[in-house]
Amino acid sequence: MKQQSPIFTSTLHCILAGFFSGFFFNIIMIFIIMLLSDRLSAAPLEENLSHDRVGKQIEEVRQVKVKPGNIKQGSLLFKTSNDLTQDYTLCPTLDTDVHIQITGMTARATVKQKFHNNSADWQEGIYVFPLPENAAVDRLRMFIGDRIIEGQIKEKQQARKEYQQAKIEGKRASLVEQERPNIFTTSVANIGPGEDIMIEITYQQPVSYQNKTFNIRFPMVVAPRYIPGKTVVTGFQGTGWSLNTDQVADASRITPHVINTDQDLENEPEHTSVNPVSLSIDLDAGFLLSNIDSPYHPIDIGIPDKTKYSIQLQNKRVPANRDFVLDWKAEAGKAPMAALFTEEKDSDIYSLIMLLPPASETSPVLHREVIYVIDTSGSMSGPSIVQAKQALNLALDRLKPGDRFNIIQFNSYTEKLFQFPQPLTHHALRQAHQYIDNLEAQGGTEMAPALSAALLKRGNNTNQNNYNIRQVIFLTDGSIGNEDALFNIIRSQLGDSRLFTIGIGSAPNSHFMHRAAKFGRGTHTYIGNVSEIQSKMETLFSKLESPVLTNIHIQWPEDCTKGNCVVESWPQNIPDLYLGEPLLISTKSDSLPESLIITGEIAGETWNASLDLNGGQKDSGIPTIWARKKIAALMDQMRQNRNTEGNEVTELQNDIIETALAHHLVSKYTSLVAVDVTPARSRETPLDSNALPVNLPKGWDHKKVFGQLPATATNAPFAFLSGLLMLFATLFLCLTRKHVLNV
Repeated sequence: MKQQSPIFTSTLHCILAGFFSGFFFNIIMIFIIMLLSDRLSAAPLEENLSHDRVGKQIEEVRQVKVKPGNIKQGSLLFKTSNDLTQDYTLCPTLDTDVHIQITGMTARATVKQKFHNNSADWQEGIYVFPLPENAAVDRLRMFIGDRIIEGQIKEKQQARKEYQQAKIEGKRASLVEQERPNIFTTSVANIGPGEDIMIEITYQQPVSYQNKTFNIRFPMVVAPRYIPGKTVVTGFQGTGWSLNTDQVADASRITPHVINTDQDLENEPEHTSVNPVSLSIDLDAGFLLSNIDSPYHPIDIGIPDKTKYSIQLQNKRVPANRDFVLDWKAEAGKAPMAALFTEEKDSDIYSLIMLLPPASETSPVLHREVIYVIDTSGSMSGPSIVQAKQALNLALDRLKPGDRFNIIQFNSYTEKLFQFPQPLTHHALRQAHQYIDNLEAQGGTEMAPALSAALLKRGNNTNQNNYNIRQVIFLTDGSIGNEDALFNIIRSQLGDSRLFTIGIGSAPNSHFMHRAAKFGRGTHTYIGNVSEIQSKMETLFSKLESPVLTNIHIQWPEDCTKGNCVVESWPQNIPDLYLGEPLLISTKSDSLPESLIITGEIAGETWNASLDLNGGQKDSGIPTIWARKKIAALMDQMRQNRNTEGNEVTELQNDIIETALAHHLVSKYTSLVAVDVTPARSRETPLDSNALPVNLPKGWDHKKVFGQLPATATNAPFAFLSGLLMLFATLFLCLTRKHVLNV
């Protein structure tokens, strides 16, 4: 037999060594993934790839495999990780019904979430959902057949402990937790096969009133968040597609899995979205209205009484993929200039005070330096980037001689149009419009460098101070998870600038928009449709170009200052008011004074107004709104103290917990928990835990946001590629070694 050459033998050994090392590496990786698949996610956001972070993907369910052809009713199906079997798994489904009762300046909303287990196994359903950023959640009820279990407010860790114990013991239980002021999680344990359990959540919120328009916003979907930072694995705390990082410690709790309708659901019309929502509103404005409008959802309006209105969705049930907004206006001359609502509770009087300052009669010419910042990350693709570019072009055309400007775009990187802000000239304006026209949405949402660049005052030495006011206009969907870090940047670097946020798209992050504008001493605006760009931007321009009411203070009567009445009002530091914005104060006192005086400055002149506090309108929910405002203010103080002192202030945290417990409110440190006393599942019967997915916000591009990997895949592609790379690396090393030995 002919002997093989040494080169052939050595090469063969290298190939075999590479094959077996890659093979065994694949086996080990797949084994690890199987152990972690119910917690980790595989498909990283394309936005996160700039950090070289390999995300992990939740394997949504581990239930009995089914074939689509065997399903005889509407069901939510997920494709299994084995492409060869064409198997799917059943996931619990959710229907949401919302009813909002609006009376004057307050809204009371009831959200009913019906969890249906359509499998043959016992289930735990986990649903991450949004609520308004100022929602005061104060009630939880769990409906099991004809029985109702009332939720109790507890400190967060105690509530989790009681829920987990009930879950282990086979008792039906529910838990409502706050992840962000506008993101909550409902967990429901021990849903029996074929069983329905309904969770009812109730919250209170004040009605928004600006520019003679009343408004409420009900968010329906948690948009995917960009998660910066390095992965930190400290235990499995959440069910999201992202791991926790050193910059977003709770990333796994605010990133619910997003349905990719191309792969996760059956190719049938009824399976094109999940978590359908029905919504109705009873509106009692207290005066005649000239207009009621829902800009994003068709509605039917009934008028049971001359000042009362009944509103329903025309389509009855809609996909939970964009915010619902309702606007209404009073008839000419009927809009209130001031309002007072009161309620007594536990011997205290709570009040909600609204006062609309008159517009200044003088409008001095203000030379402005305006920095426009536009988000061009992947989440802004589609209609959002179109809206942002149109809004930005309108803003440029509104500049006046004597103004200076610059444009900053950001995605994974930050880029400025000019090195320094430029005076308004035809050439500079033409450059700016061309620059905007060429902008495309792609990459990550690295917002911090863009914020710092916008707030940093730099200019030519000869004219850098030749302007009256410096304004930063920030256009974004706010889809980030590191809000607190960004708030700290604004607080520490704002200087004499003013920050105005414009929320773009179908599901902007209202918590970020509102608080960023608050810390930036500006205002926030929402644009959800191309058709409203002109009107919304015109309103914003009027605010930017008009005098601002500043240095606002409340003067209580002498009796209160001497201690004869105790008043606790929020906010304590009243923000500047722009044209069309009302002053809104929430107070608690042992006896309501007869009047108060409000002072401020506008266009260099002193302004004051006296408000009579006698004869206010009785209303319900005012104490809840007061408590929510207090908690929000204390959280702001805690952020500031954490930034300067390096740790949380225990006293502030205790004050938040005390306020939340006293008013039965969900907060960062308190949760609502409801437990049925009767066990329904034996300990021997297994319980599957499943995180319910959410829709992608309307207009978003799944591939732009999540990249090319299927959203329900395991980490097998990563393991395969890693094994393949190991095979080639081993082969390369062997051949290199052979070459050296032969030289």
